[in-house]
Amino acid sequence: MEDSEGNSDGSSDGKTEFDGKQSEKKTEKSKVAEGKLLKLADSLYNQFQQGIVPHISLPSRTKGNIEFSTSGDVWVYGDQETTRSVKTVRGAKTLLKTVHLAELLIKEHLEHNRGSTLREIYYISENWDIAKFHEQAESDRLIEDLEIVTTMHREDFHVRPEEDGAAVFGPLRLKEQTRRGEREMHCQEDVGEAGYQIPFNVDNLEFLSHDAKLVMAIETGGMYARLIENGFDEEYNAILVHIKGQPARSTRRIIKRLNAELNIPVVVFTDGDPWSYRIFASIAYGAIKSAHLSEHLVTPGARFLGVQPSDIVDYNLSTDKLTDKDMQALRSELTDPRFNTPYWDKQIRLQLDLKKKAEQQAFAGKGLDYVTKTYLPERLTEMGII
Repeated sequence: MEDSEGNSDGSSDGKTEFDGKQSEKKTEKSKVAEGKLLKLADSLYNQFQQGIVPHISLPSRTKGNIEFSTSGDVWVYGDQETTRSVKTVRGAKTLLKTVHLAELLIKEHLEHNRGSTLREIYYISENWDIAKFHEQAESDRLIEDLEIVTTMHREDFHVRPEEDGAAVFGPLRLKEQTRRGEREMHCQEDVGEAGYQIPFNVDNLEFLSHDAKLVMAIETGGMYARLIENGFDEEYNAILVHIKGQPARSTRRIIKRLNAELNIPVVVFTDGDPWSYRIFASIAYGAIKSAHLSEHLVTPGARFLGVQPSDIVDYNLSTDKLTDKDMQALRSELTDPRFNTPYWDKQIRLQLDLKKKAEQQAFAGKGLDYVTKTYLPERLTEMGII
């Protein structure tokens, strides 16, 4: 996150020793990223020279091609591959777009230390004639392809997401880079009621100290605000992370770092519906379309707090009827290897029987303090967290 506030050492050029170190690090990463993109271009050129049909092989990004990695306790792509080649018009256009994209990242981003958002890259392609992207999903997918073939991250190419980072509120002190140098922040004492906004490149943050006993990732802004207003973070020494629905990479990365580096247990608190279970899965198991980043983003020890289907019964929550799409999604999760556990099998089958779903805010029907005074303490005690 670029922020104009911060402390300067008073030097005439406005730069600090910290700025220099960060710039040096960025330059080294840029060199590596540029080298890998050039290697890809060389590979395609050499195929032409040798009379080989130019092609790129990529893992198949489907539910049937993810497997559990015992080394990282995460879900990664298996051995099934797809090939992009110039044998077909469609394949040739895709490779042409890939080359244009790689050229943009090298010449505009890495050589000049600049960056673009995913949305900007989509619009930049309007000048690429037949290589123009027809929708942003297409350019996003090719960025992911380049991540896979180079084993780099889009942040290494200076590509930013369009969405804002989510927020953190709790007993955590960190150090961040600003335009004027470095700044220390306490995520309770030095922030407003919305908390500390997570920057898009979380690896630039340094964790200094904390008093946290748990990290709670929360799906909705309403529940995040409720827990802050009720003082849940102070009473239970909890770092609250508003994940804003399906979490951005930066959100998953900071959760991963808090767990892996500070050894703080992570629980995920969402609505009780199949789409929210997939939010949990993206944090704890990995998302199918970004399984190549699982070891970087996934928190294998994260546990699902709720809302569980069994909570609907145990706490007599107000509910909505499952739609046909909800039912279809639940049945799909029964065959999803990420949900292939006795716990999820039992909960999903129960929800299919109930034909009901519940939101986090359903606890408000029992009073504004019920979720923090009754439900969360009971559930966290049951899980052995407190």
